[in-house]
Amino acid sequence: MIFIVVKMPVKPEYADRWPELSAEFTQATLAEEKNKFFEWSRSVNDPNTYVLVEGFEDDGAAAHVQSDHFKKMQEEFPQYLSATPQIISRQIEVDDWDEMGELKIG
Repeated sequence: MIFIVVKMPVKPEYADRWPELSAEFTQATLAEEKNKFFEWSRSVNDPNTYVLVEGFEDDGAAAHVQSDHFKKMQEEFPQYLSATPQIISRQIEVDDWDEMGELKIG
């Protein structure tokens, strides 16, 4: 699986609207055949930073960055961001989320 984490530094005037502003891109990505998950969270340390956690099948990330909705995102998102996003992108040897062994519930 390709596992990606992106920190999006959103301008303060857009931070509360980020879920709405990114909704079209999010829904289009979730509809991709090789997408496993695509989840936004807001940082508790900096309310102007959103963290995106993405997963794609091994051969799905290339199609994602070549998609029309990705190109549209590249054109639209910069106006809402205060800096270049930071990213970690790695191929990992799992297919999906696992249960946390150190904290079992039930």
